[in-house]
Amino acid sequence: MPCLTTAQALVRFLGTQWSERDGERRRAIPGMWGIFGHGNVCALSAALSEPACALEFHQPKHEQAMVHAALGYAKATRRLATFACTASIGPGATNLVTGAATATVNRLPALLLPADTYASRLQGPVLQQLQHPTARDWTVNESLRPVCRFFDRITRPEQLLDALPEAMRVLLDPAETGAVCVSLAQDVQGEAYDFPDAFFAPRVWRVARREPDREELAAVASALRRAQRPLVIAGGGVRHAAAEDALRVLADGLGIPVAETSAGKGAFHGELALGGVGVNGTAAANQVAAETDLVLCAGTRLTDFTTGSRSLFQHPDVRFASLNVAAGDAAVLGSLPLVADARAGLEALAAELSGWHAPPAAATAARAARERWDARLAADLEPRPGEALTQGRVLRALNARAGAGDWVVAAAGSPPGDLLKTWEVPAGGAAHIEFGFSCMGHELPAALGIRLAQPDAGEVLAVIGDGTLLMAPSELATAAQERLRVVVVVLVNGGYQSIHGLQRSYVGRSFGNEFRTRDGDGLTGPVLAIDHAGLARSLGCAAHEARDLEELDAALDAARQHDGPTVVVCPVDPRRALPDTGAWWDLGVAAVSEIPETAALAAAHRERGRQRWLG
Repeated sequence: MPCLTTAQALVRFLGTQWSERDGERRRAIPGMWGIFGHGNVCALSAALSEPACALEFHQPKHEQAMVHAALGYAKATRRLATFACTASIGPGATNLVTGAATATVNRLPALLLPADTYASRLQGPVLQQLQHPTARDWTVNESLRPVCRFFDRITRPEQLLDALPEAMRVLLDPAETGAVCVSLAQDVQGEAYDFPDAFFAPRVWRVARREPDREELAAVASALRRAQRPLVIAGGGVRHAAAEDALRVLADGLGIPVAETSAGKGAFHGELALGGVGVNGTAAANQVAAETDLVLCAGTRLTDFTTGSRSLFQHPDVRFASLNVAAGDAAVLGSLPLVADARAGLEALAAELSGWHAPPAAATAARAARERWDARLAADLEPRPGEALTQGRVLRALNARAGAGDWVVAAAGSPPGDLLKTWEVPAGGAAHIEFGFSCMGHELPAALGIRLAQPDAGEVLAVIGDGTLLMAPSELATAAQERLRVVVVVLVNGGYQSIHGLQRSYVGRSFGNEFRTRDGDGLTGPVLAIDHAGLARSLGCAAHEARDLEELDAALDAARQHDGPTVVVCPVDPRRALPDTGAWWDLGVAAVSEIPETAALAAAHRERGRQRWLG
């Protein structure tokens, strides 16, 4: 029974945890990201620095960013591994909240290890401690409870024996995963205990593929057989379960068109692929969705962007069947539930429906809709006389160069929607479009996590706006420090133009969304001149500016030759959006306004909504 500090026991335990699925075994927690403060530097950093420590240490520049890096790693490993993230007491701990919410909303695992106040309380209120007037045991770490799938506070060393196995179970359970928090009282981190040897024996957590219930399977198969215009919507669960081949066999074999959510981007390739669906989707997918009578949802929780705030599906008798490993997600919109692993469920459905084929009209309509959309998009992306570079043309140029093994990463603003509309994930490539929480600042650290998970992959392209770069540029220094080859494409449009477009459409005027200098009483002067490439260079990155497609090609050539991070800055037209594809999104428009234009736009928006109760 080794006598170890709590911190030493924690580090040793994490170094012996493995995940296994389909016979493939990997380290479940290969490393730890951390920023040290007085709450975790004395004991935890000592444990990490010992020669026997099996965890590789990474140093971020912001606590939120290290959680995003863990999520990129988790996405690239199909949720079979993630990083641990440690932060100090107080602001270090609360800086984890946004990353934790991003993890839990997106059903991606991340292990959070924030420091906490003293369990003994002998010191009085300590530096950075919250004093709650009626709850002496509350600390700022309570803010992590609502955004985590599991939370525990360690106030005695032996509590690790109970907390850590449960933390690992939740992290690696596909139905429960998300952010997991083990809060570590700072004095207890250094306290010693005789831990049993068995606690540190290597443990393999088998990630089982849950098979579908036979009655649920039969009910879903029966509904599909009766459908005249079936549609599959593929979500992130298809990617997490490595179910792409199973989806292809089912869709191609049965003649069912497939649309994708943001998280499911790249899950399906083939002539029945409709692209993204919903508010950010293609006109092809949205047209087919409006006419479908049976939607098979695979690995998606059907957020408002996917369903057009529940207005997209207009067939009077439309029904839903949901294949999901989480029972709650399988019950949305009154669905026939099929609670199972996505791959196991799709394979079982294909076998159950052997000999049946969807009516040919479904595939015919899907092909025609896709041809119309492709032609419309191509025409829109043609350069116009005197026009500056546009975001859509930059993305199309990036896509033309993408090859097997390349990743594209986006999270907030207009890039996720434009990628969902335009990007064709190459065979062997991948996409990570975080739009569950749409978190600015997620993109760059997530790209770092992906590169750490797949060091031999092709390019890892993070596509961000200048707003995101200015909000969270610090991990460029981490990329340089770690010598990670990522390419950050910065689309400079002088503001928060995604939300600015929404404001102009539903308020009728511009207010507070562009990076303009103060002029009189408002921010209405010239657009702020910022040297984005200079900022990137100052943080250790190679940087290039591209004002046309020729310069963009040259910059990408240079990036492929550079052994480290590269930033490519592309000024684009701030007003030139891709074609609208007809989906409605419910917004909190003004019920009354002193501005006639605002009142009229709000009324028109409400009239367009055709929301339905779908069960």
